[in-house]
Amino acid sequence: MHRADLLLAGTDADLTRFYPGDTGARQPVHTCYVPADLVTEDTPAQWGAAALAAAEQAGGLAALAGFAGIDDDAAPDLVERVARKLRTEPVEDLRLDLEDGYGERPDVEEDAAAVQAARTVAAFARNRATGAAPAPAFAGIRFKCFEAATRARGLRTLDLFLTTLVREGGLAEAGISADGLPDGLVLTLPKVSTVEQVRVMVEACAAFEDALGLPAGRLRFEIQMETPPMILGLDGACPIPAMLRAAEGRVSALHYGTYDYSASLGISGQFQSLEHPAADHAKSVMQVAVAGTGVNLSDGSTNRLPVGDPAQRRETWALHSRLVRRSLERGFYQGWDLHAHQLPTRFLTNYAFYRGAFDDATRRLVAYAGRSVPGIEAADVADEPATARALARYVVRGLLCGAVSEDELHAAGLDPETVRSVANPGTASSSASVTGAPGETGETA
Repeated sequence: MHRADLLLAGTDADLTRFYPGDTGARQPVHTCYVPADLVTEDTPAQWGAAALAAAEQAGGLAALAGFAGIDDDAAPDLVERVARKLRTEPVEDLRLDLEDGYGERPDVEEDAAAVQAARTVAAFARNRATGAAPAPAFAGIRFKCFEAATRARGLRTLDLFLTTLVREGGLAEAGISADGLPDGLVLTLPKVSTVEQVRVMVEACAAFEDALGLPAGRLRFEIQMETPPMILGLDGACPIPAMLRAAEGRVSALHYGTYDYSASLGISGQFQSLEHPAADHAKSVMQVAVAGTGVNLSDGSTNRLPVGDPAQRRETWALHSRLVRRSLERGFYQGWDLHAHQLPTRFLTNYAFYRGAFDDATRRLVAYAGRSVPGIEAADVADEPATARALARYVVRGLLCGAVSEDELHAAGLDPETVRSVANPGTASSSASVTGAPGETGETA
């Protein structure tokens, strides 16, 4: 035994360090990308109002549920929940875009946009803390990539944004954040191709922390997978694991970029899609690469928007719902939305997904919690601990986005904290963080 411990000490340390498992913290169901100069603190409420108005023009959320193929028996409850969500937390994660969605502008103009983006993100944090207006649980910027042509501009934008947020955002003074940064801050590094680009981002984060008096490791970032070298590097290997090691725990998520990646493979525009075989291959590689690391995974977007005549809207809502459902079934619990009219089908589909198997999941968790000696007494499904964790994580995700409530868990014979502990042993409390459930019971407040 002692010999085995000695031989495996390094392996044990590596597994603990690089494969810590799911943290149990909330992951948003979507990220909404909006050009930074078009975002104000009123944008979330405006998107929610626009989503509800578009649904009303189409015959109401119940009609959209029908377009999405949601069972009539489930629709009334879903409609009520989604309507409340669109009024109170219509956007879970908002990225103020200073990259492709913003474009190339004069430096003085982008400087001003970066400063204003910081003030807007600070306003979101204040609104969320006070309940003054709908605000996203997560918000931040996407800055320009570290390729040679845009590297200096990207770093300058990031510097202006972080410096303004910490020194002028007023969050520490208001008692909202001890270090001046909101809990749900997200920084997005796009078009990553090499491990070296990740190392530069790590060095930049450390330099900003030192300059701004932030705790070491406070700044984390998302990586966007938009280039083929991130799936297959020059050495014939996938560089994602090396990127995560180089990031020293700073990577929070890996996002698939639908159109940049598809175009880079030479796929014609009319065939670029989340469900193209090339997209599925890339996302499968990403999924395996981040499994067990605690890094979240996000699918990309569809650029077909429900903004045309009634027939076009119905068709596009149905497509969006199908793609969202497809991602959920494949273990991608987050995606991108590019327009307010996509919000109704995003939430209808997510709520239908998390409610659809809720009764079965809770029944199996009750049976698992009360299991006895196998072969003497058993439920109709003999779930392994790993499957029980997956069932519990499914339930917790539903709680965090507001699809189900803690009252429903109690009614099923389960204690919410027990379910969280099964989902993420040792990390249950993190699932109810300030960027966690929008309401105390998992409902939107």
